[in-house]
Amino acid sequence: MAESNKMKEMPVNKLMVQMGIPMILSMALQAVYNIVDSAFVGNMRVGSEAALNALTLVFPVQMLMVAVGIGTGVGTNALLARTLGQGNNKKAAKVAGNSLFLGVLIYVVCLLFGIFGVKAYISSQTVDTEVLEMGVSYLRICCVISFGIIFFSLFEKLLQATGRSLYSTIGQVVGAVVNIILDPIMIYGIGPCPEMGVKGAAYATVIGQVASAVLLLIFHIKFNKEFEHGAKYMKPDGGIIKEIYTIGLPAIIAQALMSIMVYVMNLILKFNPSAQTAYGLFYKVQQFVLFLAFGLRDAITPIIAFAYGMRSKKRIQDGIKYGLIYTVILMILGIVITEIFPGGFATLFNAGASREYFIGAMRIISVSFLFAGINIAYQGIYQALNGGVESLVISLLRQFIIILPLAGIFSVFVRNGEMTVSLIWWAFPITEIISCFVGYVFLKRISKNKVDVLN
Repeated sequence: MAESNKMKEMPVNKLMVQMGIPMILSMALQAVYNIVDSAFVGNMRVGSEAALNALTLVFPVQMLMVAVGIGTGVGTNALLARTLGQGNNKKAAKVAGNSLFLGVLIYVVCLLFGIFGVKAYISSQTVDTEVLEMGVSYLRICCVISFGIIFFSLFEKLLQATGRSLYSTIGQVVGAVVNIILDPIMIYGIGPCPEMGVKGAAYATVIGQVASAVLLLIFHIKFNKEFEHGAKYMKPDGGIIKEIYTIGLPAIIAQALMSIMVYVMNLILKFNPSAQTAYGLFYKVQQFVLFLAFGLRDAITPIIAFAYGMRSKKRIQDGIKYGLIYTVILMILGIVITEIFPGGFATLFNAGASREYFIGAMRIISVSFLFAGINIAYQGIYQALNGGVESLVISLLRQFIIILPLAGIFSVFVRNGEMTVSLIWWAFPITEIISCFVGYVFLKRISKNKVDVLN
């Protein structure tokens, strides 16, 4: 079945599996970048504890770069899928071209921050000179060579919008393999390569990202034949850019809030560096699980958006139903793995003094995965149906309005010696449960106003 016909005719449950599996694998591999770096860095001969703390502190900015790239891609994905569903191939070419123009602008901003802003950012979270030096070195490399992750994020969404998610997964696999091979070589100094420590981890990561981006560029040009390619389509079109960010800006803010949340949590836990490092390590495991939900969301959004462009009520409803069912299955699997093997993950990272804090965080926070996954699925559904505001509200609740004040209040009791650090971890399940209830209310409203009215 041709890709364009597949989006129109294949049963939604089968289509979601076919598109979702590659996307889930792709997102899981994206999470592998940070897990692999932390695992190899945690086993350095000298300064492993400081290095792990440094990677915890730089993680929010890494997430922010991904947020802007993915958010722009999400807007492009939904708009492109809808435009193709309407049969407007000329506009589709402009949508794709303008997304690449935006990618250039995003890279320039990341480059400037990498040159001028990195030291001030890291120093706001630590007074340890060794951690500061390692964090600045790692983050500067990631920012200066950030064009890999930015354009990978865009080309990934362009391929997903046309139903070619398999190719984005191939690109992700290649990048992950490159990263895994180069990490020990560049961190520890194997063969002719000198020992570079955390700098080596950074270089391995960005080289893997560039490899992925280049491969997806080739796939995009070769296989996305539904619309034309060329520099002329990169000419900025204010109307199209507005449409991209009408959908994508809430997604950018949603992803950016993840970055802000981790940054503020680092500040809240600053009184206990071991707990701070433990949270950073756990967050990478959490991202690995939640990225499964994000991967499925990236199948949910174009499927429902395409159906919405077709005005097919049944395919939209099927997209919502199967999207939620498959998400729940994935999250239950994630909970089982993290609850059974917390010690194994701690050993992988060589967590040291942070080990007990890490295991405690994993035991408690993993309870929230089920509700977090449903919230992520809700957001994909909202975005496909032009419900950007609803998606933004859920993000604000999950990652700012509820979680941070609650964690801050709990930390007061911990610092006063009245409770253990475990109390802070309970802020996460509480937040996700409340947000999930609100998300259900939004889903019912959107379905009534935008789906039920279709013939």
